[in-house]
Amino acid sequence: MTEDRATRIGARIDRLPVSRLAVRARLLIGAVTFFDGFDQLLIAYALPALRGQYRLDTATTTFTITVGSVGMLVGALLTGRLADRFGRVPVVAHCLLLYSLSSLLAAFAPNIEWLQAARFLQGIGIGGEVLVAATYISEIIGARTRGRFVLVYELAFVAGLAAAALVSAWVVPSFGWRALFGVGAVPVFLVLGLRRIPESPRWLAARGRFDEAEAVLGRFESAARDQFGPLPEIAPPPPVTTTGETGARELFRGPYLRRTIVVSVLWFVAFLVNYGLTSWLPTIYTSVYHLDVHTSLLYSVLTTVAGLVGCVVIAVTVDRFGRRAGLVTGLLGTVVVLGAAALTAPATAPGVLLFVSTAAIFVFAVNLALNLYGPELYPTRARAAGASIGGVFARLGVIAGPIVTGALVGTGGGIAAVFGVLAVASALGCGTVALFGVETARRPLEVLSP
Repeated sequence: MTEDRATRIGARIDRLPVSRLAVRARLLIGAVTFFDGFDQLLIAYALPALRGQYRLDTATTTFTITVGSVGMLVGALLTGRLADRFGRVPVVAHCLLLYSLSSLLAAFAPNIEWLQAARFLQGIGIGGEVLVAATYISEIIGARTRGRFVLVYELAFVAGLAAAALVSAWVVPSFGWRALFGVGAVPVFLVLGLRRIPESPRWLAARGRFDEAEAVLGRFESAARDQFGPLPEIAPPPPVTTTGETGARELFRGPYLRRTIVVSVLWFVAFLVNYGLTSWLPTIYTSVYHLDVHTSLLYSVLTTVAGLVGCVVIAVTVDRFGRRAGLVTGLLGTVVVLGAAALTAPATAPGVLLFVSTAAIFVFAVNLALNLYGPELYPTRARAAGASIGGVFARLGVIAGPIVTGALVGTGGGIAAVFGVLAVASALGCGTVALFGVETARRPLEVLSP
């Protein structure tokens, strides 16, 4: 009976058009995620100035990049299960507080060790927020438009990355790296707005809080009725057979084991490639190609803007062509571009910019699509925990990417070797999703993941 009530609530959500209430929730959660993206890459744009001020060697530079990624790994491990137990919105709010206040600590860092500690704490908030927020957004919208709705929201994260590059290109040369981290503390004021966001009705139902789920769902239905008139009939809930398991352990058994393996490989590969390319770029431009800091940051802006183009394309096509097709296309495109870059070995900064920016179109799109695809593969009772598994492997990729790039550049392998290794990793991800991935487009969450 409990499962029937939860399934019926899902069916009521699936029939709803996209109301202003749903859009407002997406915009506010999107603002939080925008600053998540903004804060995440600040260290890459501050590094050229930090290396000069603190005379950082390659090992210390790599650690300064990756310590935040270790924090993101911890955040991904912790927040999934917390969000499944205590709710999506409260966990997002606490992650926001953590990453904002940690950015303020970084701005006042008296030495590099203080800055590294602040980045670790900030990483916990960043790594947890983006996964839980994506889970929440996927749960408040119906199957027919879920892909576009979620990925338009996810564009906020990529816009945050682009804004970080743009702001850094102006702030760092003019005001220094401390001002950059000061800007990263601004989103702390958004926590007040989060108190007005309704909790996920699907999560409330999964926790047995049906009266609250009905009340919240009633708000969404009233908003849709006021905006669009009479609502469509509720489709009969499909028959659903659960696995009989509860908790995170069911994600490693039965039909979910294969999904967990696929998602883990995809997250690791996609973020290994992304951060292997982007985290070192400003430093490589200044140290290898001898560009000034302002020009190197402008080059990084162009790469991020190119990645944003790829994200827009997949956001508007993912419901029509499906998740697997989008992921395969993005990874295959990355293989082709990076493979060509490895073979041609560009010797100039503009040449590197051309290949990296072209690859960013594909790999940013893959990263974006995974924030949609991962939560769709798991049941509501463990959806955030499932997403956090992918998030853990994503953070392992974020950690490994800069280490791989730093090692290859530092030992004389050069940028061509970096391109070659990342092309092979992309090929592994492409084969995994092509052979073993499950298509989730336009299918109710309760049917996909009973």
